[in-house]
Amino acid sequence: MDLDVFVSAHRAEWDRLDALVRRRRRLTGAETDELVALYQRTATHLSLIQSSAPDPQLTGRLSQLVARARSVVTGTRRASWRDVTRFLTQQFPAAVYRARHWWVPTALLSTAVAALLGWWIGTHPEVQSTIAAPSELRELTRPGGQYETYYSSNPAASFAAQVWTNNAWAAALCLILGVFLGLPVIWILFQNMLNLGVGFGLMSSAGRLDTFLGLVLPHGLLELTAVFVAAGTGLRLGWTLIDPGPRTRRIALAEEGRAAIGMAIGLALVLFVSGAIEGFVTPSGLPTWARITIGVVAELAFLAYVYVLGGRAVRAGDTGDVEAAERSATVPTAA
Repeated sequence: MDLDVFVSAHRAEWDRLDALVRRRRRLTGAETDELVALYQRTATHLSLIQSSAPDPQLTGRLSQLVARARSVVTGTRRASWRDVTRFLTQQFPAAVYRARHWWVPTALLSTAVAALLGWWIGTHPEVQSTIAAPSELRELTRPGGQYETYYSSNPAASFAAQVWTNNAWAAALCLILGVFLGLPVIWILFQNMLNLGVGFGLMSSAGRLDTFLGLVLPHGLLELTAVFVAAGTGLRLGWTLIDPGPRTRRIALAEEGRAAIGMAIGLALVLFVSGAIEGFVTPSGLPTWARITIGVVAELAFLAYVYVLGGRAVRAGDTGDVEAAERSATVPTAA
């Protein structure tokens, strides 16, 4: 394609579209029809230039023009409580449900790794000696030691906020870093499972595994599930780079990336609940069975939320992506 000839042939249309977009007064019916037609035509021109004769300056100018025209054509829509409701009842659970083939195996494998590390540490004193000195280990695991006082070392509200911030950041990192073929996600997961395995092994070797589980399970079930969901989604995002399926790699990454961003917001809410349990329930004076029951109920409620609402939304066609009207415009691509 001769770019100079193409520009000369269509410059008047682009200038006319720019003039209509900039017009401050209300457009007439005929002008609105003309605006829509020119917008569609210019979007096609942009696609042709990008695929046949890419020119950075011209591509940038037409991209801005198409974006401004699209905002005029579609109008500006403000977020409402309807959007919040739709996100919580459809988009977020649908995104988690769709990713279940990634995060469920991630959860099972990670739990197995943590259990294996815990068994290895708990049954090998020489491994324990590489973690800390015997006196330090006794201080960690004794009744009233650091493992127990950790959950009550700060005011409940402050501790819950700190835990929520740390866990939300870890989940966000799993989602964001998944684009690097998922390798950083595996490292973050391993670090979390190593920390869990160390506590499991040290407390079991001291004969206090029941105490450890009583402290971890109330909040840990929901907290770890959220981390597994984030990690599984991050791994799926990384795999999209390798195998985008029938979609182009750019479109696949855009769709999965938007769903991942929405999932980060939803998981922050889930981790807020687990942080509240960790801050107020775990260190409370409730019996161990009551604290664990609260954790199990929270976990089952989340799984029911995902599999019931999420499954229903997916069967209705929801993918967890934003609504079509809010996505970037897609234009035909020349063969």
